[in-house]
Amino acid sequence: MTSFPAQALRVRDSTLSPQCRLYALRECTLHCAPYGFRATWHHLVVAARIPRRLTDDLDALVRAADELQQARDVVLQRAQEYAALRRREKATGRRTPRMALPWNSWGWSRIAYCPDPEHHPTGSLATVVEAVLDRHDAGISVERHCLVCGIERHRPGRACKTCGVHPDGPAARWRASPVEDRWPRVWHREL
Repeated sequence: MTSFPAQALRVRDSTLSPQCRLYALRECTLHCAPYGFRATWHHLVVAARIPRRLTDDLDALVRAADELQQARDVVLQRAQEYAALRRREKATGRRTPRMALPWNSWGWSRIAYCPDPEHHPTGSLATVVEAVLDRHDAGISVERHCLVCGIERHRPGRACKTCGVHPDGPAARWRASPVEDRWPRVWHREL
C-alpha cells in the first residue's frame, strides 16, 4: 500500500485509465476514511457524483480526492498540534498524556464512524471532522451527545438517528438485512 499523497496524484493524473484512477481513489479512502471505509466511499460517490460509467464525468474522481484531502488536512493539523503539546509535556516531565485521543487511536480512519454505509453525515468531510475534533477538545461527552450534530443521545451506545455516527467508533457492529446486502451496489456506484 502506498501513501495518500502518491495515490491522490494518481487520481488527478489524466493520462491514467479511469479504472486506475478509481482504484487510486479507493486507496486514498483506505488511508483517510473518517466514517469508516464503506460509509466514506458512499459519501464520496454521492457528494462527488461519481457516475457508474467513469468516462461520463472524470472530474468526479478529482472532486472526491479533493474532499478527502481537505479532511485529511484538518486531521494532520490537529495531529501536529498534539505532537507539539506532547513534546512540551514530556520536556516538563509528564510522560503520560492527560487524556487519550480516540480519533488518534483509531488511526484517523474512523473519527466519525458510521456502521451503516448509507447513513452518514451530509456535510463535507472536513466540516464534520472539524466539528468532531472541536467538540472532543471542548470536553463534550461522547456518551451523552453526538460529536457530529451535537444533539443529546437518548439511547447511549446506539448510532445517532440524525447522522448515523456511532459513539463506540469501529467497535460498533452493524448488520445488513440478509436478503439485501447493499454494499455491492454502493461499491459499483449503482445509487
